[in-house]
Amino acid sequence: MKLEYSSIKDESSFVLTDFNCSPSLGLLKSRGLYKIIWCKKHPVRIKIDGYWIDLEKDQVVFCTPINILEIEKNTDGIISYVFNREFYCIREHDEEVSCNGFLFFGSSLPQIVSLNKKERKSFKMLLYFFKEEFETKDHIQGEMLRTLLKRLLIKARRMIKEDLIEPELPSSQLDIIRRFNLLVEQHFREKHQVADYAALLFKSPKTLSNLFKKYNDKTPLGTINDRIVIEAKRLLLYSNKTSEEIAYELGYKEAGHFSKFFKKHVGCSPIEFKNKQR
Repeated sequence: MKLEYSSIKDESSFVLTDFNCSPSLGLLKSRGLYKIIWCKKHPVRIKIDGYWIDLEKDQVVFCTPINILEIEKNTDGIISYVFNREFYCIREHDEEVSCNGFLFFGSSLPQIVSLNKKERKSFKMLLYFFKEEFETKDHIQGEMLRTLLKRLLIKARRMIKEDLIEPELPSSQLDIIRRFNLLVEQHFREKHQVADYAALLFKSPKTLSNLFKKYNDKTPLGTINDRIVIEAKRLLLYSNKTSEEIAYELGYKEAGHFSKFFKKHVGCSPIEFKNKQR
C-alpha cells in the first residue's frame, strides 16, 4: 500500500504506506523525510542507524530525516506516515504541537511511545480518516491531511508527558528540557559539557540535573554523550571517513581522546566497531 499526496506548487509530499511495495521501500533512501512508524499488528524488527530495534505491538517510533532507516521487504504489520519539511515543518510549526525536542530530536535515539487500548482506538480512527482523505482529490486535500497529522502529533506528545517520572512537571520546566535537547542537536559537535548548555539556557548545571531526574532516567551529560556516540556510529557505518576525520568532525582535537571516549561508551575502539559491524 502506498497512498501519496504531493504538490508541485510547494514541493510538499505526504505518504501513507505499509512498506510492502518497492516504490514505498524506495522512500527509505530519500533524504529529508520524517517517518512515523506504527507497529500495528504484531512485533517487528527494523534497523535504525545500523542497529536492529524490536518494536512491540502498538508501539510508535518517530524518526527524523537524519535517521537512517532500513526495513526488510515483506515486513508485515506496520503503518507509516512519511512527510517532508515542505508538507509540515516541525520547527516552524512547533507552537502548534510542541513536539520538536520531544517526539523529534528529543534524544540520541528515536522516540518510541506505547499505545494503550484507548490510544490504539484513537490511532485506528485517525488511520481511517487518513485513508478516507486520500480518496478525495481537491484543492484542500493537503490542508486536511496536515490537520490529521497535527492531531496525531499532539496525541503522541501528550502520551510522552503521561509517561514522565513526574507527570505533573510544569510546562515551563518541560520547555527547558526540550530546549536543552534541541541545543544538544545543534551543538553536540563542538559543545561536550553540561555547563556549555546550562550557560545557553541561563541555568546552572545542577538545575538541569535536577530537572532530568524528574523527566527520565538519563542525565544531561548522558544525553550529550549518547548523541555524540550515535553520530560517531553513524559516520563509521555509513561514510568513508576515517576515525581521525570523524574525531575532528565531532569536536575532538586529538583522535586519541575520541577513541578513548568511544571505547568507554561502546566497549571497543572505533576501528574495532567498524570491522565488527561489517
